[in-house]
This record gives sequence, structure tokens and C-alpha cells, in this order.
Amino acid sequence: NREKLTALEKAASEVAEGKHFSSFIVPATQGGAGTSINMNVNEIIVNRALQIIGLNPGDYTQLHPIEDANLYQSTNDVVPTALRMAMMALLRDAEDSINKLRAEIERLEVESRNMLRIGHTQMQEAVPSSYGRLFGAYSEALSRDWWRISKCFERIKTINLGGGAIGTATSVPRFFLMEASRQLQQITGLPATRSENLADSTMNLDPLVEVHAILKAHAVNLEKMASDLRLLASDFTFPNDISIPARQIGSTIMPGKVNPVIAEFVISAAHKVYANDQLITQLSAQGCLDLNAYIPSIGHAILESQKLLLAADKSITDNLLKGLTLNPEPALKRLFMSPAVTTALSPYIGYDKATIMARKMKTDHLDVFGANEELQFFDPEELKTLLKPDQLLRAGFTLSDLFNK
Repeated sequence: NREKLTALEKAASEVAEGKHFSSFIVPATQGGAGTSINMNVNEIIVNRALQIIGLNPGDYTQLHPIEDANLYQSTNDVVPTALRMAMMALLRDAEDSINKLRAEIERLEVESRNMLRIGHTQMQEAVPSSYGRLFGAYSEALSRDWWRISKCFERIKTINLGGGAIGTATSVPRFFLMEASRQLQQITGLPATRSENLADSTMNLDPLVEVHAILKAHAVNLEKMASDLRLLASDFTFPNDISIPARQIGSTIMPGKVNPVIAEFVISAAHKVYANDQLITQLSAQGCLDLNAYIPSIGHAILESQKLLLAADKSITDNLLKGLTLNPEPALKRLFMSPAVTTALSPYIGYDKATIMARKMKTDHLDVFGANEELQFFDPEELKTLLKPDQLLRAGFTLSDLFNK
């Protein structure tokens, strides 16, 4: 019946567009491998289709949730397929959001390539470095995130639609089995392909575990970056090295306070992803024989992580990095006041003299130039040359540098 088919298609399109979201009344955390979700969808589609053709909702003698909307399908192939399609759509968004974040990081890398700072290991001053190198390292990590996520499609594009209850295609016509994935690919524009082993795709969820682990890796990199920026913007560790934008009132009682709320949001989102990863890992291992009954909770956790990471990418890009201000003068002053700078000078004067200079700086509260003025280890102009960005930031030194000393 062409009229009924057209009505079903229109109703399904409306559901896909989110027009009937309020009619989804079952929670994502449920048993039964998603039968409640599947029947909720079937009933919404059929009842809306009945309205479209002028009949009363609930008149299942004309259109039936199982006989028509669910034709040739099982919860056990529809729900996993729908999850994978949703994941792929969000992965495309993730590729775009990471690229935008990386572009903003690379802009800061260029701007700060000669902005000297003290490198830190284990919360202690180490050796001279630059903010450009810091942002450059973030950019490399984000590049790996993008590459890994771009490969996730290969892990989840194979679907078990048409496999029926346990991947045996029992009571499923062959034309549906062969055609369903191709039609789905045309409708969505996503790379859906029929699994070569439908039983495997129905019972084993390790590809979902793998993809979420890759999402978790991105969360780790986001947290690292957000934590660093929060620390660098603090007023008692690196005062005025960088300034973060004020995105809200910092306190309802302390006027003028600026808190790192965007960095804190990103850190919180990352930890929620870590928690979801534990749930996904443990419930994926709970699959019993031919089916994993916990896929609704697993799917809900995966999609939540994906949406959280998209929000975190966008927020740190638009609300933190785009308003971030770099202040080279205090960072440079702090570097020259740090005994750690003598590490860069030790190849020229030796470890013992460098140690003497470091102690002089620390005990007399002198910068490196003041200490050298008293110790006379370097000609003043020579020292200025050695402490220029192009000298401090180059990779290693040559023997001719020492012989020309």
C-alpha cells in the first residue's frame, strides 16, 4: 500500500529530525538489549503514520508497530546498527572540532615561538624552553587524536542489520539482508557496510570498547592541556605569564575574581569520559553467548562521551584559547632569575662553575646577569648572546661553539 508506506517514511523522517522527542519515554538504562527503545520508536512511527493517513493512533489493524515498522528487523540488529550510525555521525563532528582546536593552538604556537619560559619537571624548575614549544606539543597530541579518530570509522562501519536476533538472519528475506546496509548508506551518507560475520557483530562489542578508548585518549590530552593552562594562569605560580578571559563573575562575594571555569569544565568532562570508559569496558565483557543485553547503557555512555568531548573542544577553543593573552616580559624575567638557566651555560663554563653561579643567584637573589657581573665567568655581551631565544631554543650545541668560546 503506497499510501501507508509514504506515511511510514514521513513519520520516520519526523522522528529522525527530532520532532517527536518528547514521546521517547523509556530511559536509556534498561535491560533487554534495547527492546523497550526499539518498540518506543516503532510505536511513535506507526501512530504518527496513522495520523498522517487520517486514522486514529493505536489502530494497529491498519498499521502495526511490529508487522510494519519493525518489518524483517530485530532489536538485536536495529539497536547496534543505530548506535554505530550515531557514533559515526558524531565522529565526523569530532574530526572538525579537533581541527578547529588544533588551528587555534597552532596560532598560539606561532605567536609564542620566541617567548622564553622555564621548563618544569615534577613541579620544579628544569631548563629553559618556550611557550611556542609548549603549544607545539599540544598541537602534536591533537594531531594524533585526529588521526586515531579518523580511523575509527573502519572499526564501526560494519553493521549487523539484517542479521535478525543472533546474526543467523532467521526469518529475514535474503533481499533485505543484502540491501539494507546499502540503503542505509545512501540515506545517511555514512560508510555503513554489512558485516561478513553477523554473529560476531551481534555478540561482540570490542570495536565499541576500542573506539571509546580512542575517545578517552583525546580526553586525556584535553585534560592535560586544560590543567596546564589553569596552572599557568594562576596568580601564585606563574603570575602574568598568560591571562585567561573572564567568562563569568568569578565570585558572588569577591569582586573582580577571574576563575579558570572553562579549564575546569574541560577537566570535569574528561573525568566523566573516564568513568564512562569503565562502564563500557565492564558491561561489554558481560555479553552472554550470542548477545550483549547491556548495549543500551553502553551506547548511552559512548554517545554521552562523544557529546561531552565535542562541547569541551568547542569551549576550550572559543572561550579560552581565543581570548588568551601571552605576556612575555614576566616569563622572561622569571627565567633570568631562575638558577635553572645555568644549565644552558654549563657546556661553556663547566658544571662546577655553573653550580657556583646557580648558588650565587639563589642566595643573593640575583638574576643571571647580576651573578655574572660579580663572578665574571662571561663577557657581558657574550652572555646576552648565549641567552637569546635562537640560542636557548636550538636543538643541542656544536663542538665549534665550545672551541669558539
